[in-house]
Amino acid sequence: MVTNKLSVIIPAFNEEQFIGALLEKALAVDLSQFNLGKEIIVIDDCSKDRTAEIVRQFPEVILLSQSPNQGKGAAVRAGIARATGDYLIIQDADLEYDPNDYVPMLAAMLSNGTGAVYGSRYLKHPTRGKLVNLLTGKHARQSWPAYLGGQSLSFASLICTGNYLTDTVTALKLFRREIIKSLELRTSGFELDHEISAKVLAQGCQIKEVPISYFPRSKEEGKKIGARDWFVALKTFYRFRNG
Repeated sequence: MVTNKLSVIIPAFNEEQFIGALLEKALAVDLSQFNLGKEIIVIDDCSKDRTAEIVRQFPEVILLSQSPNQGKGAAVRAGIARATGDYLIIQDADLEYDPNDYVPMLAAMLSNGTGAVYGSRYLKHPTRGKLVNLLTGKHARQSWPAYLGGQSLSFASLICTGNYLTDTVTALKLFRREIIKSLELRTSGFELDHEISAKVLAQGCQIKEVPISYFPRSKEEGKKIGARDWFVALKTFYRFRNG
């Protein structure tokens, strides 16, 4: 008998190319080994394409709509507010991340009682040191600016919070309900990732990282984050360094 639930929060903006395949994969993930049910919440951030229409084809999925467009962070916050699960995972709407990685992330959380687990794209050698993972972390189809930008934010995290994370901008983050619901989140853009990390760490909560698969896409394929977001991320880490 299922007694607990995982809430999957998916912010989406103009993702008609990927959202259907992603939802099929997310719905197919088997969490029975953890005795967990699943609720999937898509927050459509005023898409101009068929994103919402495609989501409506999945009656098991909860669809929330934002109008006008308010940003990824605002969409995630709306999803957190709506979620009823004992555990909450934030998942991007594209197919850069594989929902099957929910399984090792939940296993890591439930095995040691940690409050947050991040899926790291760059932790290719989890039994080896940080330097090895730093030097070998880049994925073949990932651009150097994207990789180096992400890695520099790992050092920003270290400087601002005292904690080094191999992948601060991962779009696969898992939390216990009481941890993520306790945060008074304020930001509305991509920087919400860094606000969450800074505030979780400021609470003294450990963030455990586990390796995940990654299938990077290009700007031409719809990737939205850009250089400006890097500067906003630095500012956000500093702003919320004490919670």
